Amino acid sequence: MENNKTLYTSFTKLALKVAMSKGMTLKKAKEVVIQKFELHPFEKMIVGLIDSKKLIRKDVDTLLKNCISVCEDFGPDRDYVTLIIVLERIDKIKATKKGTDTISARILLTFKNQIDTINTKIDAPPLFNALLETRSAIEWVTMFGIYPFIPKHKASKNKPVLLMPPYLGNDVSTTFVRNYLKSVGFKTYKWELGVNMINSKYLPKLIEKLDEIFEKHQEKVSLVGWSGGGIFAKIIANRYPDKVEQLITIGSPVWGVKNMKTPLVRMLEFLRGKTLRARNDKFIHELEEIPNVPVTCIYTKTDGLLPWKHCMEAETLRSDIKNIEVFGSHCGMGANASVLLTVANSLNKNITGKEPKGIITKVESLFFPKFWEQKGVSKFTNLFFN
Repeated sequence: MENNKTLYTSFTKLALKVAMSKGMTLKKAKEVVIQKFELHPFEKMIVGLIDSKKLIRKDVDTLLKNCISVCEDFGPDRDYVTLIIVLERIDKIKATKKGTDTISARILLTFKNQIDTINTKIDAPPLFNALLETRSAIEWVTMFGIYPFIPKHKASKNKPVLLMPPYLGNDVSTTFVRNYLKSVGFKTYKWELGVNMINSKYLPKLIEKLDEIFEKHQEKVSLVGWSGGGIFAKIIANRYPDKVEQLITIGSPVWGVKNMKTPLVRMLEFLRGKTLRARNDKFIHELEEIPNVPVTCIYTKTDGLLPWKHCMEAETLRSDIKNIEVFGSHCGMGANASVLLTVANSLNKNITGKEPKGIITKVESLFFPKFWEQKGVSKFTNLFFN
């Protein structure tokens, strides 16, 4: 859900009507809704939409139906969580004597349930993508030749980074990522728990390791998790934001796991709670929460194991949440030059607030889908002359 005027036009009408049900005037409702969208990436556009609204004559249920209809047309999207949070913020406001709290509570519950239903409709990766996973063997083999030529932008020296491998992977899986981060100045740490079977027993040991690194460096630790490793990284970031500098996931399912359609049956058995149900339900709930730390999610639309939409976080919630698409397979992301560059650059940017610049950085953008999505030859002139 990108900067879409249709959706926000529909939703702001609903939000204003819900605020007015609390007993507010239209003017006051506008002030409140604008405040609830504070720090939203599209805040300027949304403020313009709200300011232009006149008396809303449609009843709140009609506006809710219209908004849900727009969401259904757009299909599943993690960014709907931002709209839910806005309604939650409005619902928490106590109604005046002229208003009521029941309408906002009812609209919020209905909207959440409808969005949950919409978001269960993400398809499993197509068979073609699954077959393309065989190219991961080529990606791993060729990385040995490519690795020496990957540009290295020096980062803040010795900043701690804890890496977590994918499902069925171990510390060998993260070798290229760790070595690359070391080469640009980071202090990397292995997870040292053997093969990742996505088992709850890893969490206490990972938390203990986080504590050790935190005490050693006397500063927050960045977490990088690939695939199933990103599940643990996100849960830890949610639990200990005071010890986590930032979260970077690489092809990791960061939301909607309970209904996710994937060939990785063993992972789903764990997360869906076929054993230790109560405990696993807690993990699923924690995975839905968005950590109060900078988040970068790296994903590929040709992922043959996980639906790529589950690997993206809600960018519209905060400016420090980013989704970055790369070319490649799921199994080859640990040996993907674009992934290595993205992890290192994101770590450094979130720590220093600065992005790498120069001609090399511009050339690097040629290897990312975002560049090729631009239309016309102007993308080349803009690249080198802006």
